[in-house]
Amino acid sequence: MENTDVALLIFRVVIGGTLVLHGLNHWRGGGKIAGTASWFESLGLRPGRVHAWSSVLVEIGAGIALAIGLFTPLAAGALIGVMVVAGVIEHRSHGFFVFRNGYEYVLMIAVICVGLSVSGPGEISADAELGLPLWDGVVGSLIAVVIGVGGAVGLLAFAWRPDAPARTPVSSDVAE
Repeated sequence: MENTDVALLIFRVVIGGTLVLHGLNHWRGGGKIAGTASWFESLGLRPGRVHAWSSVLVEIGAGIALAIGLFTPLAAGALIGVMVVAGVIEHRSHGFFVFRNGYEYVLMIAVICVGLSVSGPGEISADAELGLPLWDGVVGSLIAVVIGVGGAVGLLAFAWRPDAPARTPVSSDVAE
C-alpha cells in the first residue's frame, strides 16, 4: 500500500460521503422531498419532484460508488454533473465565495472528482479489488467530464426554465 493510495482513499471517502449526506438531506432533511422539489421548482427546474428524486438518487448512489472506488470515472462524472447544474442554476450568480452562496464549494467538488478520474481510484478500491479496468488518465477524465458536463448540459437544455413561473400545485398534488 502506497501513500498515494491512502490519499486517494481519503479524497474518495470524504467527497463521496459528503455527497451521500447531501443527498440524504435532500431526501430526509428539513423540507424532505416536497421541500427540495419546491426549491428546485423555484430555481426553474421542471418538474421539481423528478429533479428532487434524481438528485437524491445520484448523490447517494454515485457518492457511495465514489467512496468505495467502484466504477470511479462513472461515479465522478455523475457527481460532476450535479455540481455543474448546481453551479449554473444557483451559485454562479452569487460570485465565488461559499459564504455568499457562491460556487466555491461546487467547484472544489467537481475539480476533485475530475482529479480522481485522472488518477484512478487507487489500489484501495472496489475497482482494484474486483479487477475492473481503472480507466485512469486521459480515458478516465474524458469519461467523467463527458458524463458530467454532457449530462448537465442536457438537463439544463431540457428541464431548466428559470423565467417560467413555477407550476401551482393542484389539490391532487397535496397529500391528504
